[in-house]
Amino acid sequence: MTPSEKLAQLGITLPTPTPPVASYVPGIRVGNLVLVSGQIPIKDGVVTLEGKVGATVTIEQAQAAAKQCALAGLAVAAATAGGVDRIKRIIRLGVFVNSADGFTAQPKVANGASDFMIEIFGEAGKHVRAAVGANELPLNAAVEVEMMVEVE
Repeated sequence: MTPSEKLAQLGITLPTPTPPVASYVPGIRVGNLVLVSGQIPIKDGVVTLEGKVGATVTIEQAQAAAKQCALAGLAVAAATAGGVDRIKRIIRLGVFVNSADGFTAQPKVANGASDFMIEIFGEAGKHVRAAVGANELPLNAAVEVEMMVEVE
């Protein structure tokens, strides 16, 4: 099953990539790689989950936000590559978690993004990853996800 067929089967539509909020590009292609800038959970121009995971945000809420960020990243990768079906493999995810003092379950939060990639791409969705706690994230977002993918 192609990634577009899997997304359709799940009733998921790729969102329109969010325009950058600073001096960068959302995605860039270098050879057969697409690198995607960090995506925060934004819908209709509004951050959908703000705050510190482990204080005002639960792990489950942060996992859902990480999935939303991964979907946004996938949309950027697809737009940069010329379509989601041109993505051959997810290579790397970087997941940043706006963490309360003492919070150490960043890998559990990152699973929201990782599990989504595997659901869409199967074996080709398995990737290397960094799950990092951050003191603050842009616009007080609870989570941010960056990615690197291999394309045709």
